[in-house]
Amino acid sequence: MAGTDEGAVAAEDDALYVLTAVLLTPAKFPSVLGDDYPEACAALGLAPLADGYGLVIGQDGDGARWTVVIDDVSLVAVAIASWDCGMEYDLSPDERTVVAALPGWPLAVAVAAPNVPAPHDPEPDAADPPPLSPPDTSVWGPAQRRLGADEIALQWAVWREQIDDSDFPSLDGDSGPEEGDEEAPEDTPKGHSGIRRVLAEARAYVDTPPPLGRVRSAFASGDARTLRADGPGWSLVARTDDIAFVLLDDEPGEVLPVGRGPELPGLLEALDRMAVRPS
Repeated sequence: MAGTDEGAVAAEDDALYVLTAVLLTPAKFPSVLGDDYPEACAALGLAPLADGYGLVIGQDGDGARWTVVIDDVSLVAVAIASWDCGMEYDLSPDERTVVAALPGWPLAVAVAAPNVPAPHDPEPDAADPPPLSPPDTSVWGPAQRRLGADEIALQWAVWREQIDDSDFPSLDGDSGPEEGDEEAPEDTPKGHSGIRRVLAEARAYVDTPPPLGRVRSAFASGDARTLRADGPGWSLVARTDDIAFVLLDDEPGEVLPVGRGPELPGLLEALDRMAVRPS
């Protein structure tokens, strides 16, 4: 993540040297914090407002870590877009937009403000909540699984070129699912119960909408969309015109491809129709 060390906002009456900023909205939130938007908000002790928030991350004059939550989402979106284009942007929110000043950082930040002490948590204050800290991603679990899905979505072409469609096993000749089992797309690893469960739960989202942000749709090449769905113990990344990848808490580090088959296209189309999209 990249930001600017020029801007400053008020945090507990001290200047905050802005390092970076992120969006916390139903359509775009740090997925490392949760499987859906309300869960990500809860990680910061925030109510899941429909319009979302902007998170301004930086250090005060003593070097202490602070996360300033503002309700001016558009301002943060413009700042992020400018930084992504290599442009300078002085992110200085109006104090009236500040919702909360939270000690600590909820995400890992690799940069620091110049000419101030090294990043550290603020001195404890009875009026403040415990300092925020990034989720532990040193071992495989929900946070690492969601980060893995983020990486696949960002580097789709790299992951896709590793998959030969002819490698997808066919279920032809199989006796079919036992009574009570969910039907699985033709091109799934044969008998993989984890994938069958994920696809069944994703189909259930179409009939019973999950918490906001569990299913998100973003731009992709051509007329396709990039779909992201998460659930208890799983993440799914797909292109509406292509295959899907599944990651499971129960299978550390494994990325499981799911071919198109007869079932997947319809499922992806249905999920895209009910997904949250960036405004």
